[in-house]
Amino acid sequence: MRAVVTRVARASVTIDGQVVGRIDRGLLALVGVEIGDTANDATLLADKLRYLRIFGDADGKMNLDVMQAGGGMLVVSNFTLLADTRKGRRPAFTGAADPTLAESLYRTLCDHLRGHGLAVETGRFRETMLVESVNEGPVTLILDTRPASGQPQA
Repeated sequence: MRAVVTRVARASVTIDGQVVGRIDRGLLALVGVEIGDTANDATLLADKLRYLRIFGDADGKMNLDVMQAGGGMLVVSNFTLLADTRKGRRPAFTGAADPTLAESLYRTLCDHLRGHGLAVETGRFRETMLVESVNEGPVTLILDTRPASGQPQA
């Protein structure tokens, strides 16, 4: 699984003019599910997101995780994170998981985060969404449950 994570002052998701997810300070995570990903990948990514220390402490150093900072999470499915743009001008999405599996693993990720006591908001799977965010920092990271070789992590 792959995620682009941004520390935000606030973020929201709107579908057909209705806000369906909104957080104040916290993390916005755009998440893509790749062929071969499993529930283990969802758990690994959830733990990485939960314990990622990218919020400032009293000294301004990035030492706090999202819960310690009193933040929430907005998790949005985004299969385009898995685009292969190495050839031509049109992205290929052949690495993205089947939508049924992808949705299941996306929900596993969100449930795992909620199980840790995090306030988690979401978009809607397979919907066209307007995602708005006010980046704080900016602090933006790319997380991947697979090492560079493409093999799942242990």
